[in-house]
Amino acid sequence: MERKNCFTYYDESEKLQLENTCNLYMDFLSRCKTERECVKEIIAMAEKAGYKDLDSVISSGEKLQCGDKIYSVCMKKAVALFRIGKKGITDGMNILGAHIDSPRLDIKQNPVFEDGELAFLDTHYYGGIKKYQWVTLPLALHGTVVKKDGSVIDINIGEDEKDPVFCVTDLLIHLAQEQMEKKGARVVEGEDLNILIGNEPVKGDEKEAVKANVLKLLKEKYNIEEEDFVSAEIEAVPAGKAREAGLDRSMIISYGQDDRVCAFTSLKAMLEIEESEKTACCLLVDKEEIGSVGATGMQSRFFENTVAEVMALTGEYTELNLRRALKNSRMLSSDVSSAYDPAYASAFEKKNVAFLSHGMVFNKFTGARGKSGSNDANAEYLADLRRIMDENNVHYQTAELGRVDLGGGGTIAYILALYGMEVIDSGVAVLSMHAPWEVTSKADVYEAEKGYKAFLINA
Repeated sequence: MERKNCFTYYDESEKLQLENTCNLYMDFLSRCKTERECVKEIIAMAEKAGYKDLDSVISSGEKLQCGDKIYSVCMKKAVALFRIGKKGITDGMNILGAHIDSPRLDIKQNPVFEDGELAFLDTHYYGGIKKYQWVTLPLALHGTVVKKDGSVIDINIGEDEKDPVFCVTDLLIHLAQEQMEKKGARVVEGEDLNILIGNEPVKGDEKEAVKANVLKLLKEKYNIEEEDFVSAEIEAVPAGKAREAGLDRSMIISYGQDDRVCAFTSLKAMLEIEESEKTACCLLVDKEEIGSVGATGMQSRFFENTVAEVMALTGEYTELNLRRALKNSRMLSSDVSSAYDPAYASAFEKKNVAFLSHGMVFNKFTGARGKSGSNDANAEYLADLRRIMDENNVHYQTAELGRVDLGGGGTIAYILALYGMEVIDSGVAVLSMHAPWEVTSKADVYEAEKGYKAFLINA
């Protein structure tokens, strides 16, 4: 099956819509580099579009009616949005699910140390990364510090052009003979991903004077003590804004596009739809990069519990109706796919790989080798999705995650499929996935938003 480059289909009007969508997306990427920052921005966008906090609706004693819009937040790191449809929730929902966490370097709880009159922060990397890609990059620190009295200090250092930035050092090539003989996974060790944060000593004869000066500055500028790192969540991420890529400006390069490209386009589709037959839901969760574990990951009961609360407000809730609602639902597990890269052609099977600018991607299955760990979508469901996309002029392609027997991966799809609902992976093709800077096509971002909107209204 031949799929043409989407840019060949666009007239000037559609190109303008594409650029508007991508400008909003790049702004979102530049300002939302952590799960907490994403949730904060998502809430602001949702409330501007008329969504209400579920807890406030419960407190007011209101009942939910067709057209009502609500959201629920889990620990400031996951959020679910609902627009109540004409049919009862028991008949099923149309769900878009994506994740808002991305690979990064997390600051440890006892991180500050000095060695060689240099001050560092000790880190523990999060998610699947090639560790050697993270050295010598300008890094920014984003996060939250919670003090013993309950006060909260938000950290964002390195994004403003007047801010300092940070980095992980590397060994000069002149002395790297032994390092260069190591396998790629060991060229840089995890415990060596220490972030350089200072070199100036505090005046006097104090021991570890450089560390002392760094701690002095943290106290003076942010009111942070060394002990406060114990109750802090600080992430080191690539510093800098999302940018247009290519002489033709057809692409976007940014940190965190896996999976904020699907999170943003799902959210934008959700906020823009009008009344629909079925209740529409947009579920944006944490911890996918480490197995969807924990209270804010997809394996928690957050979503199930929230659906129960929503059904109680529509007068439908019983345990049996909740089970029926989940079983009768349909979902797009909105996550990125690997894009074909001719520099590494041997990693792909060219007839079944996603190409940049060929539209949103459907992965019938992911998993590894013999489809291990995969959600394998039903043919009947795929046929109906083909109908929906064709009727709404959405350009799409199908793909697998690399060559058989080479590797593999997964998404949150298999977790929702446990309820018996129809689920398939769909999203945007990405070059350099999981690298500090990833590349997407503007056309694919635009087509994903169109596809998600068509799904919410027509599935």
